[in-house]
Amino acid sequence: MNTVLIGTSGYSYTEWVGPFYPNGTNTDDYLSFYAQCFPTVELNFSYYRMPEATQLAVMHQSAPSLRFSIKAHQSMTHQIEAHHWRAQSTLFYRALEPLLTAAVLDAVLLQFPSSFHYEPENRRYLDALLQNLSGLPLAVEFRSGRWYNNRTLDALRERGVAFVSLDLPAVEGNPPMMDVPTSALAYLRLHGRNRDTWWGSDAASRYDYLYSDGELTLIAERLTALASQSERTLVYFNNHKSGQAVANARRLRELWEALHG
Repeated sequence: MNTVLIGTSGYSYTEWVGPFYPNGTNTDDYLSFYAQCFPTVELNFSYYRMPEATQLAVMHQSAPSLRFSIKAHQSMTHQIEAHHWRAQSTLFYRALEPLLTAAVLDAVLLQFPSSFHYEPENRRYLDALLQNLSGLPLAVEFRSGRWYNNRTLDALRERGVAFVSLDLPAVEGNPPMMDVPTSALAYLRLHGRNRDTWWGSDAASRYDYLYSDGELTLIAERLTALASQSERTLVYFNNHKSGQAVANARRLRELWEALHG
């Protein structure tokens, strides 16, 4: 069985004070406290603002034991401009140098929206982007179900890029749950199953979901299958509302350890 690391998507939530962080915890101390409880974190601030090398170096220094995944900036996935994305991706790559040097970067997440359709222009763009970021441990998340085909999977295998497995509500417009490792890295993101608010305008409500023990037991079985086909498996809970991601990550780790010791 390979290495399985379970954590959360993001960590810097003031609403986690009480449910997770002790009352009075300074925001500058969140990451070091988080690292006492989890081995890995998925950084998502980097989607909204371009990360800087000095910033990531400080984060590593504050939590030396912690391993990182980092979400690509939106200029590479959501707001793609033909004449700027190469420069943006190069800037992003350079910012990762401290994590690469310290050998604590496990993945770079390229999360594409449902509007990123399986079309020739987008396929060419993705190929070019993967080339520009070659040398990084890459993982791609598609929200459009048409990407879920053998041609996509084969192309990712050829490039050694991970196909991100998802857990989402089963509603129209969402892709299916499909666990197919395409590289030595497997990557599972759990967004909750809030059917009623998924397509609503309030993103906070979308991720307001607490997985039940029964659901987590089935997820542990999915994780077992993923882990048997890869060298390292990363698992992140994105149901961050009110610290639910923390509670579910801890519980999944308990279930995983009960299954595999």
